[in-house]
Amino acid sequence: MPKNSKAVKRELDDDVTESVRDLLSNEDACDDSFKKSSLIVHSPEGEGKECDVEEGASDSEEEERPAWNSKLQYILAQVGFSVGLGNVWRFPYLCQKNGGGAYLVPYLILLVLIGIPLFFLELAVGQRIRRGSIGVWNYISPRLGGIGFASCVVCFFVALYYNVIISWSLFYFSQSFQQPLPWHECPLVKNKTSTYVVPECEKSSATTYYWYREALDISNSISEGGGLNWKMTVCLLAAWSMVCLAMIKGIQSSGKVMYFSSLFPYVVLICFLVRALLLKGSIDGIRHMFTPKLEIMLEAKVWREAATQVFFALGLGFGGVIAFSSYNKRDNNCHFDAVLVSFINFFTSVLATLVVFAVLGFKANIMNSKCVALNTNKIVALLGSSIEPSLIPHHINLTQVSQVTAEDYHQMIQIIKGVKEDEYPKLGLESCSIEDELNQAVQGTGLAFIAFTEAMTHFPASPFWSVMFFLMLINLGLGSMFGTIEGILTPLIDTFKVRKEFLTVGCCVLAFSIGLLFVQRSGNYFVTMFDDYSATLPLLIVVVLENVAIAWFYGIDKFFEDLRDMLGFTPYRFYYYMWKYITPILLLLLLCASFIQLTMTPPSYSAWIQEEAVEKTLHFPPWGIAVCISLVVMAMMPVPVVFCLRYFNIIDDNTSGLSTVSYKKGRVIKESPRPEDDDDASLIHGKTPSEAPSPMPGKSIYRKQSGGTEVDTAPNGRYGIGYLMADMPDMPESDL
Repeated sequence: MPKNSKAVKRELDDDVTESVRDLLSNEDACDDSFKKSSLIVHSPEGEGKECDVEEGASDSEEEERPAWNSKLQYILAQVGFSVGLGNVWRFPYLCQKNGGGAYLVPYLILLVLIGIPLFFLELAVGQRIRRGSIGVWNYISPRLGGIGFASCVVCFFVALYYNVIISWSLFYFSQSFQQPLPWHECPLVKNKTSTYVVPECEKSSATTYYWYREALDISNSISEGGGLNWKMTVCLLAAWSMVCLAMIKGIQSSGKVMYFSSLFPYVVLICFLVRALLLKGSIDGIRHMFTPKLEIMLEAKVWREAATQVFFALGLGFGGVIAFSSYNKRDNNCHFDAVLVSFINFFTSVLATLVVFAVLGFKANIMNSKCVALNTNKIVALLGSSIEPSLIPHHINLTQVSQVTAEDYHQMIQIIKGVKEDEYPKLGLESCSIEDELNQAVQGTGLAFIAFTEAMTHFPASPFWSVMFFLMLINLGLGSMFGTIEGILTPLIDTFKVRKEFLTVGCCVLAFSIGLLFVQRSGNYFVTMFDDYSATLPLLIVVVLENVAIAWFYGIDKFFEDLRDMLGFTPYRFYYYMWKYITPILLLLLLCASFIQLTMTPPSYSAWIQEEAVEKTLHFPPWGIAVCISLVVMAMMPVPVVFCLRYFNIIDDNTSGLSTVSYKKGRVIKESPRPEDDDDASLIHGKTPSEAPSPMPGKSIYRKQSGGTEVDTAPNGRYGIGYLMADMPDMPESDL
């Protein structure tokens, strides 16, 4: 044995030890990158050629995706998006209209069967693929890639009119710093000889007049434009400025705003509930609200309206849920988030319903007291002529009308009605029932800007409560607007790689310009049109396609494998049957029912007639019907267009120019198109294949191979982190 053999052996051992140490450190780095949802980028020079890439060569392609600062911030963003104005002015109306407390039963059942499964599905695909709606559905099935574009169009339509509602709230908020409130009583008109109440106000009420004439200055029909309402134009500009400033830095700026915009409404609702419970008559309103009418539960209409409310309450189909979820960590428990946010939304609706009916109960008692006083004076005037004094019970003192209670009045009415059966209708006496007052169902703007404002005029310190109420509406609206705008911006930024700041400002300026349509004198009628036709059918179709794309195109079994790899556990089998069978069937039934309702009901709107001071239902003119139809068509047009382009290979599934991405069980590789392939879309976007966007951000890891044999340079197999080869037949490929 040579004399230096021990030294040579020691050197060999050291080399082996160092090699093993390097190998282990590389594998650890790969494991870390997998946990961080890294993207392995592989750009072969050509088929069958070895690609020799230096370490760090991918730095230029590395893409950092923003992330939430905390789990709380993310939950507040989802809650702020799902909890909106509909929880305050739509849910209480449906609850009252559809059986009171009994309405909660179908709502909860459909929340479990439709709401939570679909909400979980959107959270999961957003978190799994880490892209906006366009990228997500393009990956799931390229031929259904139009779903993402349709979501963006619907989001834009909704944002146009939703911010107008925020501008109305801003106007009322700015007018609330007065004592008494400006809608406290009807204005007076003075001339040389007399002073009289404005006729339009005298025929309606102070709050109704203020809403239609002072705030909106509304025209008599949608055909009468009437020019811009400058007060509302300024408020709309302020509303879009607030949205733009909050969204300009993405979730880094909007996430911080969420702490206030999502939590403040709960503070206001609780304060309102406590204050309302201390007012006379609030318990009557709550009792009326939760008195169940079980027979109504059997009607199909109740279930349809409950399903529609569940659907829109959670913001399904807008793309905002997917966009917010795409900024999550890969191992976030999105199932817990889905259940939590869904039930927070439900309990918020119940809390808002308690507040609304406690306040309306107080208002009903005040209106009932006025009715009793007015009709008691009528009885006093009729005594001795149409009504004999002997019919009045002895314990009722009609000389002091203010002391006559509602019970005393009802006792008199019963006696008079029993004696004067035939002549009673001619007397013109009203029943003055609290139940009748509460049964006058109001929703939407009628609840917020007329009924609620009238109730607040009777509150002690009414300006304070008015400021709080409209500030709450502004925050509820902004929370939903942030999610809606994110549903537009995130997919476009992910797809076209434009600067967030430029796109945000451009989107807000464009939306404000188009939004001027809604602040002319007839603007309220256009808000009704967009609310009824731009979202309902298109969103239902979008969500049906989302469900079908996951369950039948991508494959429910494969999706469950992805969920298990992502979450660390297999979701309940309940979701398997929901996504594959139950939810699609229920959605199709809801879609058919909504379509039948829209076709059976002629397009109409409620117009305010100034001369008569009443609301009348008018039909849209022919051009209005054409606009209604075009809204639905424009919202859904991307779906068939993209399908046809893919189907006829006008845009090839594998070479659209944007990078082809393959996914399997949480494993991703990216392949750039080969130089010989046509790359039209890359030319359109002004990008070379190497600049194409990646579907999942993170660090790119390469292993340099030496030797004469051909080895795939992507870290597959024993040296990598288990990424599968791109040419496996069962791996879906799509273009983002």
